[in-house]
Formats: sequence, C-alpha cells, structure tokens
Amino acid sequence: MLDDPLSLTFAALADPTRRALLALLSQGEATVNELAAPFDMRLPSISKHLKVLERAGLVEQSRHSQWRPRRLQAAPLAQAAGWLEHYRPFWEDSFDRMANYLDELNVTEKEKSHGRKA
Repeated sequence: MLDDPLSLTFAALADPTRRALLALLSQGEATVNELAAPFDMRLPSISKHLKVLERAGLVEQSRHSQWRPRRLQAAPLAQAAGWLEHYRPFWEDSFDRMANYLDELNVTEKEKSHGRKA
C-alpha cells in the first residue's frame, strides 16, 4: 500500500469519479447524499471513494448536529502541484520545440504552394 502523502494524493486523483467528487466539493461542503446525486452509483460506492480521498487528506468530514458534511482540503493538491512544477521547464521546452516544428512545416507548405502558382 502507498504510504507517502504524494503517492496517496496521486492514487486518489487517478480515478475520474474521485476527481469529480473533488470538483463538487470545491464549490463547498456537501453530504454524501448530495455528492452522490449526480452519479449513477449506490451510496456505499460513493462512500468508498470518499474514504480514499479522506485517507489522502483531500477530504475532511465535519460534524453539524446529525449532518456529517465533507469538505475539500487543498493542502495535498498544493503539494502535488509543487511536485509537478519541478517538471514545468521540461514540458514547456517540449511545447516550444513542437511549436517551432509546426512553424517550420507551415513555412514549407507556404513555399510549396507559392512555387506551384509561379
């Protein structure tokens, strides 16, 4: 089983249902029933997804009388974003190289089309 916080965060984010639950919680606190409403799933399945998110520290359960709403905890997302930020220069460089290559292709196509018209 994954132990370190970053691994738990990425494992939790790997599932589209859990990402959708986080998106719902980014709008504010919600109960399990409220979170389950948009999904074609039974409550136990939603609860299992929420437990994975809670174990990763992404969701916290609070208590208001008999209600136990969940809320988003963004700190693990910030840690994941910080880890990913380290790789930003790599992907930006890759995008820059791709843009340059596409520009070269575009210039070559324009030169070919002008050569045919002449």
